Amino acid sequence: MSYLKGQFILAMPGLADPNFVKTVSCICEHTQDGAVGISINRMGTAIFGKDLFEGLNIEHSPDAAAIPIYIGGPVHIGEIFIIHGPPLNWQGSFMITPTLAMSRTPDILEAIATDRGPQSFLITLGCAGWGPGQLEAEIMENVWLISPVFEEILFSTPVETRWKTAVNKLGIDPDMLSNTAGHA
Repeated sequence: MSYLKGQFILAMPGLADPNFVKTVSCICEHTQDGAVGISINRMGTAIFGKDLFEGLNIEHSPDAAAIPIYIGGPVHIGEIFIIHGPPLNWQGSFMITPTLAMSRTPDILEAIATDRGPQSFLITLGCAGWGPGQLEAEIMENVWLISPVFEEILFSTPVETRWKTAVNKLGIDPDMLSNTAGHA
């Protein structure tokens, strides 16, 4: 199996884990040692930019106060992860694709807070992690669909339709998905 860095994984309808029901996750890193991804369609219900920036004592604009904060996954839930488009040269930028990066450093947070950050970004709390071979095994068990990263889904599609839109982009009718794995 090839590594999935820079791909989406889409939860199959039968995935019962409440952390991943109908999630779209962007795989930020995937090696023989495991994988790290960020769920991009789980909006936090009680936290916005204002809460985050005030909690970190970062001055912020009125626009930044309204930034939605996503739940990126059940791992490291108290830590901030930012998936973003250009510019990609922040202190801690980690390239996902040639046009997409993940950053976790104060310089990008401060820039976003004062409307000087990347035009396209998602701020998340937490990430998803898989140990060596775990993601590969889950794919073989029909837990995930694999898709290219579509930046329009990441940054422009309404959060409540990201999963269905991503599945449709694969040419699949979500109502026709089966929970049973098949092996040819």
